[in-house]
Amino acid sequence: MHINYSEKIPNNVGLESNRTLLRALEHWQPQYLAWWSEMGPEQSAALDVYLRTAVSVDANGWAQFDYVKMPDYRWGIFVVPPAANEKIHFGAHRGEAAWQEVPGEYRSTLRRIIVTQGDTEPASVEQQRHLGLTCPSQYDLRNLFQVNVEEGRHLWAMAYLLHAYFGKDGREEAEGLLERRSGDADRPRILGAFNERTPDWLAFFMFTFLTDRDGKYQLAALAESGFSPLARSCQFMLTEEAHHLFVGESGIARVLERTCEVMAQHKLNPADCERVRSLGVIDLPTVQRYLNFHYSVTLDLYGAELSSNAANFFSMGLKGRFQEQRIEDDHTLEQASYAIPDIAGDIVKMRKVAAAQALNERLRDDYIKDCQAGVDRWNRVLKKHGIDYALRLPHKGFHRKIGVFSEVHVSPEGQVLPEVAWTHRSTDWLPSVADQEFVRSLMGRVTEPGRYANWIAPPARGINSQPTNFEYVRFG
Repeated sequence: MHINYSEKIPNNVGLESNRTLLRALEHWQPQYLAWWSEMGPEQSAALDVYLRTAVSVDANGWAQFDYVKMPDYRWGIFVVPPAANEKIHFGAHRGEAAWQEVPGEYRSTLRRIIVTQGDTEPASVEQQRHLGLTCPSQYDLRNLFQVNVEEGRHLWAMAYLLHAYFGKDGREEAEGLLERRSGDADRPRILGAFNERTPDWLAFFMFTFLTDRDGKYQLAALAESGFSPLARSCQFMLTEEAHHLFVGESGIARVLERTCEVMAQHKLNPADCERVRSLGVIDLPTVQRYLNFHYSVTLDLYGAELSSNAANFFSMGLKGRFQEQRIEDDHTLEQASYAIPDIAGDIVKMRKVAAAQALNERLRDDYIKDCQAGVDRWNRVLKKHGIDYALRLPHKGFHRKIGVFSEVHVSPEGQVLPEVAWTHRSTDWLPSVADQEFVRSLMGRVTEPGRYANWIAPPARGINSQPTNFEYVRFG
């Protein structure tokens, strides 16, 4: 299914046949562009950027690459076409026909789910808007901008659903998505991780590896929804999201590659942090502390271990599990159980609860397995260079603000600590002000094609089969 780019709003949902909806979205469009102008990438409006743009929602050949000024990027509404005889695959409505309109009894709940997902998309653009001024290469600058414009398009996907299916309330919620601001004391974004700062490129790579990976799992759960327009919107968003995860994982791998090269050249070990830093690369313990922080903040996005909301979303058929249709069970969870962590004194133990109440924890566990696979790949970079060090995901209870672990302090190894021990040790485990200042000191802007900052290795290959010295951004 190809996308109609002759319209003011590119789409494959037949907007031209629904004039009321088209007028509503054309009213929202200049508000979106005003938000982008205010909160999008800083000092970027005049740049010609080599970006991909969706031309189809088919699995193969769905995008084309060309230079475009970002304010002229053709954001639009792209939805996977419905399958024949769509069914709801889980919950109380399992086996029924998928909903093409909002079921009245679930209207407010479904709207809240869409608004919460939609709020994350502009938030990440706001968090990252200054990063282009300190890019380590044209290649990385282009990747940042690709992530940004696609987060903008994902905002369009959720705004379309709100306008198309929720009437006046939906239009007001879509306007609210443009009014909140990441980190604003009076108008913060809905979820905590999207109010954190992204002050440097190490933080950006961690964000795209970890927090965008949460996006993958949330979108995958929503792609199972019995509300077909939501499911089909998220299915295409997942196609675009894969590149964001690549940017994060490969970015950290390149940081590690460069650090290992310098360490090997000067015969340094991981404990020689100050010497490593003096050579203009990022020491491995600092990478670990950044990993600890961003991972723990992202784990909180899944919510509390026990959740009646998650159970209700599942029972209603609104939000499934990751790869729901591949799971071999009855898809109702009426008799199933799942183990969740609990605190007994100073011990972390596991206890079984009703599986429907533990859906947040199950999705978090799926996410953790995926993160571990990425960390394992990073560790292969260290091993290749003969560096005796391994990055590790901290215990799921480490530095948590939501759920059972929010009332205690847990070490990266999973030990429950008294307050005084946490206060004494936490600076060993989380980025310090000195760590952040050092990383920021490396963030000089590199814009010559084919040149890369000293602290990061070049990529193995370029974007869309282009060479690594390709002119990804034209500065005029």
